[in-house]
Amino acid sequence: MTGLEDDLAAAVEAPGTPDGAAGVRRARAWLTRAAEPGSVALWRYVEDVGPAAAVRALRDGTAPAALRALVGARAEQDASLADLRRAERCGARLVVPEDDEWPAFALHPLTVAAHAGGGDSGDGGGGDLDRTKALMPPMALWVRGEAPLDAAVDRSVAVVGSRASTSYGEHVAAEFGAQLGERGWTVVSGGAYGIDVAAHRGALAAGAPTVAVLACGVDRAYPAAHSTVFARIVDGGGLLVSEWPPGAAPHRHRFLVRNRLIAGLTRGTVVVEAAARSGAQATARRAQALGKRVLVVPGPVTSALSVGCHELLRDAESGARLVSSAAQVIEEVGDLGSDLADPPDRPDSPRDGLSDLARRVLDACPVRAGVSAERLAAVAGCGPLEAMRVLPGLEISGLVEWTGTGWRLAPPPERARRR
Repeated sequence: MTGLEDDLAAAVEAPGTPDGAAGVRRARAWLTRAAEPGSVALWRYVEDVGPAAAVRALRDGTAPAALRALVGARAEQDASLADLRRAERCGARLVVPEDDEWPAFALHPLTVAAHAGGGDSGDGGGGDLDRTKALMPPMALWVRGEAPLDAAVDRSVAVVGSRASTSYGEHVAAEFGAQLGERGWTVVSGGAYGIDVAAHRGALAAGAPTVAVLACGVDRAYPAAHSTVFARIVDGGGLLVSEWPPGAAPHRHRFLVRNRLIAGLTRGTVVVEAAARSGAQATARRAQALGKRVLVVPGPVTSALSVGCHELLRDAESGARLVSSAAQVIEEVGDLGSDLADPPDRPDSPRDGLSDLARRVLDACPVRAGVSAERLAAVAGCGPLEAMRVLPGLEISGLVEWTGTGWRLAPPPERARRR
């Protein structure tokens, strides 16, 4: 028997032993390379028979034909041990559902969706589904960074948006990233150009950890221009996370599959900028399907990069909420009653709290020449005594002044100082 077969046998026959645990980990490592994520049928099969038994069946041809087709020629290959060693060399590890740091609570909605049929794209057990839309937990996660995965995503928010972003969108994303980080929330995004990297940089600028969910191996910097950002994420207590093993290439379809994981790991998804068709909008739809909060930053109605945002806000079924600050985001995704946003500041005015009569007398006062109380009463539509009763209060408030011959509006403070 090969080394893999020995480990699988130990996992099946003695799952509670150290050798059995190592076999389970190697089985899940094999699955991450052999089967592309997104098959609800395969996930259910692994859940039913266990990862080690599932790998043995896929390799010896006893698994259902539809599932063997998902693996294809990869069934005869085994790079699991090499993948685990390669991850160790770059400071990464494989986190499996059997580990204490597995984010079971955050991923629970994905588990429920998978048991219910995989969301709006269930394959009915046949295996031929649109993997980019399936809702299911990952088989395992490759994680680079020292922080425990479950703790990193416990209080987390996804901030996503267009790659071809505007300066407005990048500013908002960076502000949100920094303000969320300052309040103890982890920003999760995809590490791409535009909104994603702006959100990561904002969190890093605040000295807060951030998590990048990649569509390639955690040992690869994609895009290459963000290699420094990824290094700062790891060094700053954050994490690089991927469903694909070390060395995996960033194929286009993997970005679409990855979107459900960004939505699933977090408490809510903030869309900063999104075109009419965009990955950010798809991530928001996944969050909606999982029962998580969808939050949208509005943009200029003239911007094509805000069309997707505005469509989400117009769609009553999406349940999207408009947000304009990190405090409003936290109010939506935080703990009930303890993460409330402060109301917006409104400048006080001396006119606040004036009675209707006082407002009318004030509006009747001229700007330059002073007039008598009788004249003010005639303009304000009240009696002279009523006008005289409110004028002292208006004078104390600095709204009117006595000129020696009559009443007039008091000049603004700046002009009064110049006099």
